[in-house]
Amino acid sequence: MSAVPTISGVAGESCARIAAEDANWQPPETCLPSWGVADLPEPTRLAWSQWRSLIGPGIVMMGVQIGGGEWLFGPEITARYGGALMWLATIAIVLQVFYNLEVGRYALYCGEPIFTGFLRTKPGPRFWIAFFLLLSMGAMVPGLAFHAASVLTALWLNASPTEAHRAHVVGVAFACTALAFVPVLFGKKIYNTLQAIMTLKVVCVLSFCGIVSLLFVDWQAWIAIFSGFLRFGTIPSTDAATGESTVNVAQYLASNGRFPAIGLGEMAAIGAFIGYAGGGGLGNSLYGNFVRDKGWGNGANVGAIPSAFGGKNISLGHFGKVFTVTAENLRRWRGWWKVILVDQAAIWAPGCFVGMALPALLSLQFASPHPAAEAAAKPVPAATAVDQAEPAAANNVATPAAVPNPAQNFQWAAAMTTAEGMRRDVRLSAGAGQFLWTATLIAGLLVLLPSQMSVVDEVCRRWTDVIWSASPRVREQMHGGEVKRIYYTLAACYFVWCLGTLYLFGAYGTPRLMTLVIGNLGNLALAVTSFHMLWINTRWLPPAIRPGMVARVGLFCCGCFYLAVAALVFYQTVLAK
Repeated sequence: MSAVPTISGVAGESCARIAAEDANWQPPETCLPSWGVADLPEPTRLAWSQWRSLIGPGIVMMGVQIGGGEWLFGPEITARYGGALMWLATIAIVLQVFYNLEVGRYALYCGEPIFTGFLRTKPGPRFWIAFFLLLSMGAMVPGLAFHAASVLTALWLNASPTEAHRAHVVGVAFACTALAFVPVLFGKKIYNTLQAIMTLKVVCVLSFCGIVSLLFVDWQAWIAIFSGFLRFGTIPSTDAATGESTVNVAQYLASNGRFPAIGLGEMAAIGAFIGYAGGGGLGNSLYGNFVRDKGWGNGANVGAIPSAFGGKNISLGHFGKVFTVTAENLRRWRGWWKVILVDQAAIWAPGCFVGMALPALLSLQFASPHPAAEAAAKPVPAATAVDQAEPAAANNVATPAAVPNPAQNFQWAAAMTTAEGMRRDVRLSAGAGQFLWTATLIAGLLVLLPSQMSVVDEVCRRWTDVIWSASPRVREQMHGGEVKRIYYTLAACYFVWCLGTLYLFGAYGTPRLMTLVIGNLGNLALAVTSFHMLWINTRWLPPAIRPGMVARVGLFCCGCFYLAVAALVFYQTVLAK
């Protein structure tokens, strides 16, 4: 047992104390039936020859996260502030690593998603179901499909959509939403389909952004973005030289002897940017579901959710299975924990930084005002000028003159600000600008549609697991592969819900408003679940595998950070009005 302190990472505890606690350890009584018991399987080997087995939850989560923050709010933030606020993404990603590791810790131990663990705590499943249903309302809004529809509309019109094209965008959004539900029907396990699509998305999108960045982005932009990841303490401030810009708190304090006034004018957009950086919201909690469905740790003894077609031999247990603390199980635990660490620290986290940096490079180069572009505005096709016309006139004529960079048209064209900047950039030929515009919009579709599909799976998967474990009637009457009946029933209900929300936002809102709501509600959800999970993992797991002090502090800071962001957004959008 001499290796136990290394496993637990709890500083200051002696080997003898840990050994005594583990020898007497019994799983606690909870608000759901007890776990089963099963030894951990042998861990996946960490070797280059086994690289395919390591393509798993980290890649899926990376594919999910390259979405709203990177493609929608990243360009908006860099267009307004350059690379000055990228350090917020650094904090978000690092703190989410702690969050994901603890989600993975619980799933490795018992094979259950963390949401089932939440239901096990007092006052019981009914309370937590209602509570988390409220927190997950943001994820039930198909904002990414709405943005994908605006991209398809732009390709059709050869111009960015505006208020005048509302009906067209909403109609296409209905089709995009329906398309997002199709992939989850196929594959032996729904997870397998998700993994294949997200791997393809990551490779294609990052390759495109990387090639374009190397060929067309100035070195000053590279420095601005990558140094921005480390410019801690730089904030929007009304004390800046020109209106609301950015200042560094430490430098301003040293020069002026007081703290700068924080500029909260765009706090909702900044909050959404933080909310989408990395994973964000309740989406991170799905890491445990993916660990289970991949068959890592005790997930191999629990099962997975089968797809509608091709999943005949796949089944899922209602509850997880825990292992007894023996030398052999602890050896296997160390192997599995290394797999989780590699998945998060070597795959997910670096992928998140690259996924944030590359779209930001393009947006800083093309979506932000540029001296050359300001000196000589580039004429654009007549159809493109429609997006700057008044709605009443846009249906009839197009202003034939050169128009300003439309990068600031965030309400309807947030997903194409970078592409429009490319087409108008005087440093590119007309043909090159048009080609990059089209290619970037297609890349945007590869970002947005798979991400909307992942949201579909997120909602259906989370609440399938909740019903599968929390309902006594379901536990008594449904077994094994029948879990897919719940999943696809929820999918049908969610599809109807999406159509309703699309109609409401299509009539009264905009694509940007939808994603603002989603991102900022996600911040509150991530904060609350951080504290909840910290309580579970420090009390319900055997002492040998509980999070150490560094992990506990990291998870606590994650909860505090996202709670502070949610509070600032609430203050700026509600109390300060």
